[in-house]
Amino acid sequence: MDWGTVTTEDLIEALREVDWSSPPRPLSEFFSRFTFPRSSSKWNSRLKCNLYYYRTNYFIMIVAILALGFLRRPLAIVAALLTTLSIAFLNDSFAGTFSEKVTRTVRQFSPHLAAKMRPPLTPVIRGRPSAKRSIFICGRPRWVFVLVFSLASFFLWFVSCGLLTVLWALLIGLLSTILHASFRTPNLKARLNTFREEFRAVWRNYSEL
Repeated sequence: MDWGTVTTEDLIEALREVDWSSPPRPLSEFFSRFTFPRSSSKWNSRLKCNLYYYRTNYFIMIVAILALGFLRRPLAIVAALLTTLSIAFLNDSFAGTFSEKVTRTVRQFSPHLAAKMRPPLTPVIRGRPSAKRSIFICGRPRWVFVLVFSLASFFLWFVSCGLLTVLWALLIGLLSTILHASFRTPNLKARLNTFREEFRAVWRNYSEL
């Protein structure tokens, strides 16, 4: 996979659709080899490849940096968790898994309520599922959960007076991520992994036809 031809929009779309439940890469691999990119095109390709391949590691690193900045602000920790959830809901895989687990838990106590939490049926056009598939969480459109969690986190940020803290912590986390992704040399395992991910995406689209 030539990451030099991948646009930023393609990378964001891939990160939104990919499964984030995969475990992080080992630390021995994460901090294995660092080299300076030989050109701007090499740096651009390396940055996108590492952001995709080490996505779980970067997510955990940013959350850990945010947690260290909120040790003295309990409300800010809750606000950070709500903000993280509102962002995670934008990922299709996470939204579907979260909805399925919540519905399964509710079904144990109230099957009638769990039945109302089922997503609506996908419209079928000429015998095929509609290409534009809306994501539902617990029977409601995804944007409802994103909006509610975002408003709740914003209120807690305001009450805890931790907005400046989160901005500094987020800036440090993003800067650390960019520096690591820029200087970490992509290995053969990373390239093979992206090829497998690309094959799965193509096969999934083919199987839906």
